[in-house]
Amino acid sequence: MSRAEGAVMSGWVRVATLSELEPDYPRRVKLGERDIAVYLVEGSVFATDNVCTHAFALLSDGLLEGHEIVCPLHAGSFDIRTGEAMSPPCFDPIRAYECRVENGDVFVKVDGPA
Repeated sequence: MSRAEGAVMSGWVRVATLSELEPDYPRRVKLGERDIAVYLVEGSVFATDNVCTHAFALLSDGLLEGHEIVCPLHAGSFDIRTGEAMSPPCFDPIRAYECRVENGDVFVKVDGPA
């Protein structure tokens, strides 16, 4: 079994290389039916669901301010570290995913189907 196969089997999925991420600019990643936003902030990688829980909008199109992603539709925001809704009209959290960087590759831990 290859390292990549082991990563997928354990729930870890390679989503990008670290060099593909731009600091403070979210990157959209599609994993099957799952839509994820990946962020690079102050040298750390974070990932969340990419769709706002208030109304359908892609958070990867939003403005990243520190550790908060601002939805481009109604300006509600979420903490990318926890998924917590930070400002109205967003009240329901988004899912935050565990991330790791290994040999320049960025992995996100996804469990189960989208």
